Amino acid sequence: MYQIKEQKNALRKSFLERRSSIPDEYKDKLDSKILSRFMALTVYRYADTVLVYYPVKGEIDVRPLISAALSAGKRVALPRCESKGSVMNFHYINSLDELESGRFGLFEPPAQNEKFRVDGQNGRCAVIIPALAYDRMGYRLGYGKGFYDRYFSGSGISRVGLIYSQFIVNSLPHGKYDISVDILVSEKEVRVVDKEI
Repeated sequence: MYQIKEQKNALRKSFLERRSSIPDEYKDKLDSKILSRFMALTVYRYADTVLVYYPVKGEIDVRPLISAALSAGKRVALPRCESKGSVMNFHYINSLDELESGRFGLFEPPAQNEKFRVDGQNGRCAVIIPALAYDRMGYRLGYGKGFYDRYFSGSGISRVGLIYSQFIVNSLPHGKYDISVDILVSEKEVRVVDKEI
Protein backbone atom coordinates (compact mmCIF):
# COMPACT_ATOMS: atom_id res chain seq x y z
CA MET A 1 0.00 0.00 0.00
CA TYR A 2 2.83 2.41 0.89
CA GLN A 3 4.47 1.70 -2.47
CA ILE A 4 1.26 2.57 -4.35
CA LYS A 5 0.98 5.83 -2.38
CA GLU A 6 4.55 6.81 -3.28
CA GLN A 7 3.98 5.97 -6.95
CA LYS A 8 0.80 8.03 -7.02
CA ASN A 9 2.48 11.03 -5.37
CA ALA A 10 5.27 11.04 -7.96
CA LEU A 11 2.74 10.77 -10.80
CA ARG A 12 0.61 13.57 -9.35
CA LYS A 13 3.53 15.96 -9.40
CA SER A 14 4.41 15.03 -12.98
CA PHE A 15 0.85 15.30 -14.32
CA LEU A 16 0.18 18.59 -12.51
CA GLU A 17 3.31 20.08 -14.08
CA ARG A 18 2.35 18.81 -17.54
CA ARG A 19 -1.20 20.08 -17.25
CA SER A 20 -0.11 23.53 -16.06
CA SER A 21 2.14 23.85 -19.10
CA ILE A 22 -0.76 23.63 -21.61
CA PRO A 23 -1.17 27.07 -23.24
CA ASP A 24 -4.47 28.75 -22.29
CA GLU A 25 -5.73 29.22 -25.86
CA TYR A 26 -5.02 25.58 -26.75
CA LYS A 27 -6.59 24.41 -23.49
CA ASP A 28 -9.78 26.36 -24.25
CA LYS A 29 -10.09 24.58 -27.62
CA LEU A 30 -9.53 21.17 -26.03
CA ASP A 31 -12.07 21.92 -23.29
CA SER A 32 -14.69 22.93 -25.83
CA LYS A 33 -14.19 19.74 -27.88
CA ILE A 34 -14.39 17.54 -24.79
CA LEU A 35 -17.57 19.20 -23.50
CA SER A 36 -19.21 18.93 -26.95
CA ARG A 37 -18.43 15.21 -27.07
CA PHE A 38 -19.82 14.67 -23.59
CA MET A 39 -23.03 16.62 -24.21
CA ALA A 40 -23.69 14.53 -27.33
CA LEU A 41 -23.68 11.31 -25.28
CA THR A 42 -26.89 9.52 -24.35
CA VAL A 43 -25.75 9.36 -20.72
CA TYR A 44 -25.86 13.17 -20.62
CA ARG A 45 -28.81 13.85 -22.93
CA TYR A 46 -31.15 11.57 -20.97
CA ALA A 47 -29.82 12.46 -17.53
CA ASP A 48 -32.18 14.26 -15.17
CA THR A 49 -29.29 15.08 -12.84
CA VAL A 50 -25.64 15.86 -13.52
CA LEU A 51 -23.04 15.71 -10.76
CA VAL A 52 -20.00 17.77 -11.64
CA TYR A 53 -17.02 19.48 -10.03
CA TYR A 54 -15.92 23.12 -10.02
CA PRO A 55 -12.63 23.36 -11.98
CA VAL A 56 -9.34 24.08 -10.20
CA LYS A 57 -5.62 23.65 -10.93
CA GLY A 58 -5.98 23.55 -14.71
CA GLU A 59 -8.82 21.02 -14.77
CA ILE A 60 -11.14 20.97 -17.77
CA ASP A 61 -13.38 24.02 -17.44
CA VAL A 62 -16.84 22.51 -17.01
CA ARG A 63 -18.57 25.79 -16.15
CA PRO A 64 -20.14 26.04 -19.65
CA LEU A 65 -21.50 22.51 -19.15
CA ILE A 66 -22.99 23.49 -15.78
CA SER A 67 -24.71 26.51 -17.34
CA ALA A 68 -25.97 24.48 -20.32
CA ALA A 69 -27.33 21.71 -18.09
CA LEU A 70 -29.18 24.21 -15.89
CA SER A 71 -30.59 25.96 -18.97
CA ALA A 72 -31.78 22.58 -20.29
CA GLY A 73 -33.75 22.00 -17.09
CA LYS A 74 -31.44 19.38 -15.63
CA ARG A 75 -30.67 19.31 -11.93
CA VAL A 76 -27.01 20.02 -11.21
CA ALA A 77 -25.14 19.19 -8.02
CA LEU A 78 -21.58 19.94 -6.97
CA PRO A 79 -19.50 18.50 -4.13
CA ARG A 80 -19.16 20.03 -0.72
CA CYS A 81 -16.52 18.76 1.71
CA GLU A 82 -17.67 18.67 5.31
CA SER A 83 -15.66 20.74 7.76
CA LYS A 84 -14.53 17.68 9.72
CA GLY A 85 -13.32 14.28 8.56
CA SER A 86 -13.21 13.07 4.98
CA VAL A 87 -16.87 13.30 4.09
CA MET A 88 -18.14 14.75 0.82
CA ASN A 89 -21.74 15.33 -0.20
CA PHE A 90 -23.23 16.75 -3.39
CA HIS A 91 -25.65 19.67 -3.09
CA TYR A 92 -27.91 20.99 -5.83
CA ILE A 93 -27.43 24.46 -7.26
CA ASN A 94 -29.58 26.72 -9.42
CA SER A 95 -26.73 28.99 -10.49
CA LEU A 96 -22.95 29.19 -10.41
CA ASP A 97 -23.41 32.45 -8.49
CA GLU A 98 -24.49 30.45 -5.42
CA LEU A 99 -21.06 28.89 -4.94
CA GLU A 100 -18.91 29.95 -2.01
CA SER A 101 -15.32 29.38 -1.00
CA GLY A 102 -14.95 26.18 1.04
CA ARG A 103 -12.37 23.63 2.16
CA PHE A 104 -9.18 23.25 0.13
CA GLY A 105 -9.95 26.59 -1.58
CA LEU A 106 -12.71 25.00 -3.69
CA PHE A 107 -15.94 26.69 -4.68
CA GLU A 108 -18.81 24.75 -3.14
CA PRO A 109 -22.60 24.91 -2.85
CA PRO A 110 -23.95 26.36 0.40
CA ALA A 111 -24.49 23.78 3.17
CA GLN A 112 -28.22 24.57 3.32
CA ASN A 113 -28.80 23.60 -0.32
CA GLU A 114 -30.63 20.31 -0.85
CA LYS A 115 -28.38 17.25 -0.84
CA PHE A 116 -28.22 14.77 -3.68
CA ARG A 117 -29.12 11.28 -2.47
CA VAL A 118 -26.63 8.66 -3.64
CA ASP A 119 -29.12 5.84 -2.91
CA GLY A 120 -30.52 5.87 -6.44
CA GLN A 121 -33.70 7.90 -5.81
CA ASN A 122 -32.65 10.67 -8.19
CA GLY A 123 -33.87 9.50 -11.60
CA ARG A 124 -31.35 9.18 -14.43
CA CYS A 125 -28.02 10.53 -13.30
CA ALA A 126 -24.53 11.07 -14.73
CA VAL A 127 -21.47 12.01 -12.73
CA ILE A 128 -18.24 13.55 -13.96
CA ILE A 129 -15.27 12.45 -11.88
CA PRO A 130 -12.28 14.84 -11.89
CA ALA A 131 -8.78 13.42 -12.34
CA LEU A 132 -5.20 14.25 -13.22
CA ALA A 133 -4.99 11.17 -15.42
CA TYR A 134 -6.89 8.00 -16.34
CA ASP A 135 -5.76 4.63 -17.52
CA ARG A 136 -7.45 2.52 -20.19
CA MET A 137 -9.38 0.55 -17.58
CA GLY A 138 -10.95 3.75 -16.26
CA TYR A 139 -8.92 4.02 -13.06
CA ARG A 140 -7.97 7.56 -12.17
CA LEU A 141 -5.24 9.47 -10.50
CA GLY A 142 -6.95 11.97 -8.22
CA TYR A 143 -5.57 14.29 -5.58
CA GLY A 144 -5.17 11.60 -2.95
CA LYS A 145 -8.02 12.32 -0.54
CA GLY A 146 -10.33 9.48 -1.66
CA PHE A 147 -13.54 11.53 -1.45
CA TYR A 148 -14.97 10.31 -4.76
CA ASP A 149 -13.96 6.68 -4.20
CA ARG A 150 -15.83 6.58 -0.89
CA TYR A 151 -18.86 8.51 -2.10
CA PHE A 152 -19.57 6.52 -5.27
CA SER A 153 -18.48 3.07 -4.13
CA GLY A 154 -21.27 0.65 -5.05
CA SER A 155 -23.63 3.41 -6.24
CA GLY A 156 -24.22 2.10 -9.78
CA ILE A 157 -24.37 5.66 -11.15
CA SER A 158 -22.83 6.15 -14.62
CA ARG A 159 -19.38 7.62 -14.06
CA VAL A 160 -17.63 9.64 -16.75
CA GLY A 161 -14.07 10.91 -16.93
CA LEU A 162 -13.36 14.03 -18.98
CA ILE A 163 -9.65 14.09 -19.77
CA TYR A 164 -7.11 15.38 -22.26
CA SER A 165 -5.96 12.52 -24.50
CA GLN A 166 -2.33 13.01 -23.47
CA PHE A 167 -3.34 12.09 -19.89
CA ILE A 168 -4.78 8.69 -20.78
CA VAL A 169 -2.10 6.12 -20.03
CA ASN A 170 -1.92 2.34 -20.30
CA SER A 171 -2.11 1.73 -16.57
CA LEU A 172 -2.06 3.55 -13.23
CA PRO A 173 -1.38 2.14 -9.78
CA HIS A 174 -4.64 1.55 -7.91
CA GLY A 175 -5.78 -0.09 -4.70
CA LYS A 176 -8.83 -2.19 -3.91
CA TYR A 177 -10.91 0.83 -2.84
CA ASP A 178 -10.21 2.88 -5.97
CA ILE A 179 -13.24 3.19 -8.26
CA SER A 180 -13.09 3.37 -12.04
CA VAL A 181 -15.23 5.27 -14.54
CA ASP A 182 -17.46 3.73 -17.21
CA ILE A 183 -16.71 6.18 -20.02
CA LEU A 184 -13.67 8.29 -20.91
CA VAL A 185 -14.17 11.40 -23.03
CA SER A 186 -11.20 13.19 -24.56
CA GLU A 187 -10.86 15.71 -27.37
CA LYS A 188 -10.11 12.77 -29.69
CA GLU A 189 -12.56 10.05 -28.73
CA VAL A 190 -15.22 8.57 -26.48
CA ARG A 191 -14.05 5.31 -24.93
CA VAL A 192 -16.41 2.90 -23.20
CA VAL A 193 -14.24 1.23 -20.61
CA ASP A 194 -13.92 -2.53 -20.91
CA LYS A 195 -13.89 -3.82 -17.35
CA GLU A 196 -12.79 -7.27 -18.52
CA ILE A 197 -9.39 -6.16 -19.86
